Amino acid sequence: MAYPRGRPGSTVRAHTMIDCARSEHGRSGGIAYPWRMHVPLTINDHLRRAELLYPDRVAVVDEPDQPAASWGSFTYREMGERSRAIAAGLDALGIGVGERVAMVSHNSARLLTHFFGVSGSGRILVPINFRLVADEVKYIIEHSGARVLLVDPELEDAMASVHCEHKYVIGSEADSALMRFGAEPRHWNPDETATATINYTSGTTARPKGVQLTHRNLWLNAATFGWQMGVSDRDVYLHTLPQFHCNGWGMVYGVTGMGGRHIILRKVDGAEILRRIDEHGVTLMCGAPAVVNAVLDAASTCGGPIPGRDRVRMVVAGAPPPTRTIERMETELGWEFVQLYGLTETSPFLTMNRTRAEYDDLSPAERAAKLSRAGAPALGVEIRVSSQGEVLARGNVVMEGYWEQPDATADAIRTTSDDADDDPTRVTWFHTGDGGFVDEEAHLTISDRKKDVIISGGENVSSIEVEDAVFSHPDVSEVAVIGIPDDKWGELVTALVVKAPESHLTEDDLIAYVKTKLAGYKCPKKVEFREELARTATGKLQKFKLREPYWIGHERQVN
Repeated sequence: MAYPRGRPGSTVRAHTMIDCARSEHGRSGGIAYPWRMHVPLTINDHLRRAELLYPDRVAVVDEPDQPAASWGSFTYREMGERSRAIAAGLDALGIGVGERVAMVSHNSARLLTHFFGVSGSGRILVPINFRLVADEVKYIIEHSGARVLLVDPELEDAMASVHCEHKYVIGSEADSALMRFGAEPRHWNPDETATATINYTSGTTARPKGVQLTHRNLWLNAATFGWQMGVSDRDVYLHTLPQFHCNGWGMVYGVTGMGGRHIILRKVDGAEILRRIDEHGVTLMCGAPAVVNAVLDAASTCGGPIPGRDRVRMVVAGAPPPTRTIERMETELGWEFVQLYGLTETSPFLTMNRTRAEYDDLSPAERAAKLSRAGAPALGVEIRVSSQGEVLARGNVVMEGYWEQPDATADAIRTTSDDADDDPTRVTWFHTGDGGFVDEEAHLTISDRKKDVIISGGENVSSIEVEDAVFSHPDVSEVAVIGIPDDKWGELVTALVVKAPESHLTEDDLIAYVKTKLAGYKCPKKVEFREELARTATGKLQKFKLREPYWIGHERQVN
């Protein structure tokens, strides 16, 4: 490292230091020290480290059963080579720094590698929900201005009407068009403030918004998530979470940076998850409560020891799971349950609830009740609840903004009316839109989406609380609780229920059961049985779709 010339303590050195160009970095007592470094945090750091330390270790085991030719098993050296080949291919197509590359794909080794090949070369990856219909994908392509679109072979016909300047089917076609092995990709000057991905939200509004996540957002999210989960080079990570969903919550980067092994699962199936855990020695996975339910159902007919017992850690998010589900994961599967709370707009990690030494002497039911909370703030994250009951957050994981939607950005990231205008400590907060409270243990509990609160007879009813009570009935497989318009109550607490196979449960029986769990005004006044409930790709209930038919003809969605 070069220092200013001159004898130690000499005036030459002192003047050199004082006369150095001032910068925002390296200030100390008004003096700028030129040898201090500010190294940009970019997602390249993760693959670079894995390739350096574990070049010959198997990095990825691709999904064997897929319409494109599987990439099989390959090492971190090969993953680095493929990432650079993608970057060189984008150079050849004339795709410049900051331009967008969209990908509609189920989980795959190709999508995993594109996170590095696209974003790592200064372009912006737009991973798209594979469950969207063509018109929805068209909107995203047009809104993001993507110049390249890669489509899963299974979706080729469904996406035929979606046009893009460069459109390829994932597999041999896209590989030959995009991958330039042996060519050195154009140098990108690393910039941690540059947008790395644009992730379109799952559609709780009429049109999805494009969440801009920077390299700094993603790097720090992966670091804190990985640290608090204890991710190491010994981990084997099963991709039960869609990779498009907020970049697999950051595990695509975190596991790579630590040199762990990725096991690609194209589609969620409870029995197949158990088989892969057994075959590959899986230690870590993420998913929604619906994934947990699929595994629990499969495990009930497993007929032998449960794979992964006393080894698997599973991070669950997307909705607060019922306490019964949490307890069953421990007692029936022997896995560790970890709850995470966050949003796409926060990269997503805001809070985590993981068992601790203080819980060791609790019963499984008591421990499950503790773990049903969203958790404590992640390292570097601040959480508060506004006077209106909305959860607010601050931290380096909060998005840059919504792509091309400055008004929506300003509405989401702003000061709160709780702080006085002349307060010198007044700062901006990300407004989550979730209702909740922080308890005496500094743990956040999400009580509801603010807009999902049911006001019945003048009383606020938390749909999540009612869902938890309904779901505790052994004959209930799935439930969503919504408010529907009613002349007497304003809104009628209504439970939409999927019964367990061969169940003879009736509406009256279920209502009577819930009355043993909750105050009368919280109990469903109406129960409708359904074959299935509308969900996003990650298992989150789409309550706006479930409510919609009941509110047709009403000017407002509250009554």
